[in-house]
Amino acid sequence: MFGRRADATLVRGLDPMRRFMPHLSPRRNESLFYMMTEIEVDAAIDYLAQRNLDRPSDRPLTLFHLLLRSISQAMELRPGINRFVKGRKLWQRDGVYLTFTAKRELVDGAPLITIKRRFRPDSESLDEMADAIYGQLTAGRAGRKTTSDKELNVMTTLPGFAIRLMMGSLRIVDELGLLPRKMIDADPLFASAFVTNLGSIDFGGGFHHLWEYGTASVFGVLGRIERRPDGKRFVQIGWTYDERIEDGMYAYFSLEGVRERLEQPELLEPTTRPPHDPVEARDEVHTRTSRENAARSSHP
Repeated sequence: MFGRRADATLVRGLDPMRRFMPHLSPRRNESLFYMMTEIEVDAAIDYLAQRNLDRPSDRPLTLFHLLLRSISQAMELRPGINRFVKGRKLWQRDGVYLTFTAKRELVDGAPLITIKRRFRPDSESLDEMADAIYGQLTAGRAGRKTTSDKELNVMTTLPGFAIRLMMGSLRIVDELGLLPRKMIDADPLFASAFVTNLGSIDFGGGFHHLWEYGTASVFGVLGRIERRPDGKRFVQIGWTYDERIEDGMYAYFSLEGVRERLEQPELLEPTTRPPHDPVEARDEVHTRTSRENAARSSHP
C-alpha cells in the first residue's frame, strides 16, 4: 500500500505511456504479447553429453536445466522483464523466482508437482542449481507437501461460495500490497516466470495464458527436439509476455539472449552479475544483435 510491497519495489521515473498502460489495460490477459523462438540445440546436446560424464547418472543435466539457467540469467541481466503490474502500478521484483511443473510419474493421469525456486545466477553454479532442483523434485515425488499444497487441501474442503470469498479477499489484499512475504514466497503463482516442458511428453512448443492471480508476467513453453531437413536439431519455445512491464523490443532482445546462451551453452557456466545500468545493458545487447544480423545478411 502507498508504494510498498513485501516482494518488490515500486518502479519510478517511468514515461507517461508506461505509467498509463495499467489503467488502459487493467487485466494481464488484455496485455499479452506472444513470440515463438526457434533454437538450435546441437551444441547444447553435445555439451550435456560431455558435462554428464562427471555427474551422477541419476541426476543428469538436461536441456530444461539449461533453459531455466538461461531464463534466470536473462532476468538478472535484463531486470525490466522481472517486473509485474499490481494495483495498476509497476513493480520491480526482489529476486528471480521461477516456477515449473513436473509429473510425479511419467504415466497418463499422474499428478503434477509444482515447484517454485529462487534462482541466484549471480552466485550459484549450473551444477548447484541443477542439484537443488533435483532435491525439490525428489521431495515432491516422495509426496512431501509444500505450504501451498497444504493451503489448497484446506481450501478445497470449503463450499464454492467460501472459496470465491476467500480468493476475492486475497486479490484485494494483494492489490493493496498487504500480502505477507511468507504467503508470497509459498505461492507458485507469485513468480518471475512460469515455465513448462511439453517436450518431455513429446509435444511441440505452444502458448499459455497468464494468470490474473499472482504476479507471473512471463510464461515459457518448451517443445520437443525436432530435426530440420538439413539434419540440425532444434526446439521451439512459445513465450507469453505481459507487455505492460516493458516494451516489445526490450522483450525481444531479452528472449534473444535466452536463445543465444542455449546455442552457446558455455555462456551458461559463469555466474551472472546484474548490470549497473539497465539501459546500458539494453543498448549493449541491441548493438551486438544488430551486428550479428548484419553479418548474417551479408553472407547468403
